[in-house]
Amino acid sequence: MRSHYCTDLNTTHIGQEVELCGWTNSYRDHGGIIFIDLRDKTGLIQLVCDPEDSQEAHDVASKVRDEFVLRAYGKVRARGEGLENPKLATGAIEVILSRLVVENPSAALPFVINDKDVSEEVRLKYRYLDLRTPKAYETFRLRSKAAMAVRNTLDAKGFLEVETPILTKATPEGARDYLVPSRVHNGEFYALPQSPQLFKQLLMCSGFDRYFQIAKCFRDEDLRADRQPEFTQIDIEMSFCEQDDIIAVTEDLLKAVFKEAGHEIHAPFNRITYKEAMERYGSDKPDLRYDLSMVDVMDIFETCDNEIFSSIAKDAKKNRIKALKVPQGDTVFSKRQMKGFEDYVRKFGASGLGYFQMKEDGLKGPLTKFFTEAALEQIVARCELVVGDVVFFGAGPKKLVLDYMGRFRIFLAEQMDIIPKDRFEFLWVVDFEMFEVEEGKLKALHHPFTMPKDINAPLDEMESIAYDVVLNGVELGGGSIRIHKADIQAKVFSLLGISDEEAAEKFGFLLNALKFGAPPHGGIALGLDRLMMLLTGSSSIRDVIAFPKTQRAQCQLTGAPSPVEMAQMRELGIRLREKTSH
Repeated sequence: MRSHYCTDLNTTHIGQEVELCGWTNSYRDHGGIIFIDLRDKTGLIQLVCDPEDSQEAHDVASKVRDEFVLRAYGKVRARGEGLENPKLATGAIEVILSRLVVENPSAALPFVINDKDVSEEVRLKYRYLDLRTPKAYETFRLRSKAAMAVRNTLDAKGFLEVETPILTKATPEGARDYLVPSRVHNGEFYALPQSPQLFKQLLMCSGFDRYFQIAKCFRDEDLRADRQPEFTQIDIEMSFCEQDDIIAVTEDLLKAVFKEAGHEIHAPFNRITYKEAMERYGSDKPDLRYDLSMVDVMDIFETCDNEIFSSIAKDAKKNRIKALKVPQGDTVFSKRQMKGFEDYVRKFGASGLGYFQMKEDGLKGPLTKFFTEAALEQIVARCELVVGDVVFFGAGPKKLVLDYMGRFRIFLAEQMDIIPKDRFEFLWVVDFEMFEVEEGKLKALHHPFTMPKDINAPLDEMESIAYDVVLNGVELGGGSIRIHKADIQAKVFSLLGISDEEAAEKFGFLLNALKFGAPPHGGIALGLDRLMMLLTGSSSIRDVIAFPKTQRAQCQLTGAPSPVEMAQMRELGIRLREKTSH
């Protein structure tokens, strides 16, 4: 249908007859001569309809409007002197039409394409129009290139791409499952996979050695800017490997993907332990494009005259007192602003927020009266304060303080506008805790198949061989060395309060596989959507998914989820409860 794409043409094609296809990007009638900017996936070219060249083409062009689908026939010529458009790749040429065909007219548009003021709800309802922008095309071209880079890199390293089931068994993996009722087995359900975790371990037990998959995963959880109910992950598993082997493969993979996007990144990435990440940055995915790290000052506050602080400081196991220095914060923030920061941290459970200002004659602030001169000097030395700095203090239960001070760190960086927008800062977080306590119950911090460093270590000190890769404060992915020995797996289940019967019911097929010569193995899963969000500088994961759901897990385009016929429900053995009014 076409001889060229629009931006394939340049001054070397002057005088050639061409056939082009695309959409009307804009239409102008200048005193009888009609100009049409034709758009295809590569960009724009100007078409000229002069009745002296072709009255027939001119008659058709006079009826053309935005987003009409056109086939254009004509000859390439140079634009007149002074009429070039340096903003266009084809700005030095135009096509004089001899024939124009409207393949399809367009109805009146619900919004102007590329209008940034249109609500996301409307844009998602007409997503096929929203995707017609050059930026959207470039986003998905890059996503396609990234997927190819993943496949080529892993293929060269001996990985085998294997698809795992979408209809599978419900297992506890941290979020709610999406369930699919079985018509053949009434009252029973499949689950859509939250990840291919169990199947990729089974592939290692099958002797496949190295597996990968660009896998669809599903989680029924509360949504936000970087979450969707269905998402895509780069899933990797290796046999006879250690943590460093998986990290090396992942770094090579990310280098290849970023190279496709025109970015050179360097490995090895920095590493930090989970404990250090939490204690210094209040997050297991710290953004290290800027500093603002926390310092422990428990011992100094233990000697102060404020009973609240001193009592908190006496229990270093349960509590924390953290100092967060803001270089030259005294010149950036007013005293009123600094008092207002207390309102911010209170939203996350803080009972208050103290601060000192570093002046020429020493520390100043409402808390100084509770400290001796020697203690104040200790604070200056510990926090490495110079004149103009401000230091903020959070005190209270460990988990609470680390959380709100970590959030406060990000908040301050945003307020001060010190986060570099054009920098990629990769980080490995390693040596995660094996367990955490949630609502009084012990649970695996990653998942119950993660290999502990020492199964005999005390519970509150047990670490796992687990690792997350972080980019600019966003968790790109995580993984672990898996448990491949039945006795260790049984002990972990026991610690988690999972009985032999429950383990057999939920994970029996994996536990059986571990009895038949399972190799040491481990892997990682990287979020492709999150990766593309960061690569393209998008503010939401929805921008890099062709047909995403809203934050209420709805598809504005198709109207999903939607009711189904009662006959279909009966066939599946499902009866809905009537809604009760309150």
